[in-house]
Amino acid sequence: MVLSAKIFEVKQRSSFDEIAEKLRDYRMSEHQKHGEQDFELVTDVSNLDLKNNVLYGRFSRDKVIYVNQRGKINPVMKTIQATIFFNQQNNKIYLTVVQNKHFANYVASVLSYHLFLNYRSIVEARIPPEKLQKYHESNPEATKVIFFDSLDYPGVDKVALYGPSLISTGKYEEYLAHGKIWYLVFAVKGSNAVLGVTRNCVVVSFSRMSEAQFIQYVLENVFPLVS
Repeated sequence: MVLSAKIFEVKQRSSFDEIAEKLRDYRMSEHQKHGEQDFELVTDVSNLDLKNNVLYGRFSRDKVIYVNQRGKINPVMKTIQATIFFNQQNNKIYLTVVQNKHFANYVASVLSYHLFLNYRSIVEARIPPEKLQKYHESNPEATKVIFFDSLDYPGVDKVALYGPSLISTGKYEEYLAHGKIWYLVFAVKGSNAVLGVTRNCVVVSFSRMSEAQFIQYVLENVFPLVS
């Protein structure tokens, strides 16, 4: 199973107690009629739990999809879920949504409005390109792939280095002089895990692991890079 997550920064001053109190009874429902069927679609947060200074929860959203059932296209309800967690680093609170980036953006928008009554209080977290550069250069043998963006080459948006090119200082330094590191794929030290991370804090696992392991790798290896 492919695991992915996206990290957001909570810009408005708050605390875990305040966040938990506001999310504890969060439940929104709407009715949609599809043909002869009436669906109650629920969006809620459940399973709130504070462990080791990390506030965990489960965000769920129902939606109607159409499926082929022996030649007939029928509506059915599907529930999309995501583990969410809030943690604190450098006096800032961050929200991480363990799901694909599109659903993670939706969750961040919903929670921003519910918690702070606007859509601007939870925003994308960022990793400075200098930190990705330092991370790679501290252990280049662990890096699998590097993508560069913000290039000044005419008509070129991104370039990538794979394999032996990663430790070829000529190519690496050339691309670094003309752009910034956007995406890094690296082996986690002391494990067989391989993670990919972008500057706007999308994290993807390329190895088989449990969700709990993935979250632990994100906390230990990605958050130190976040500005």
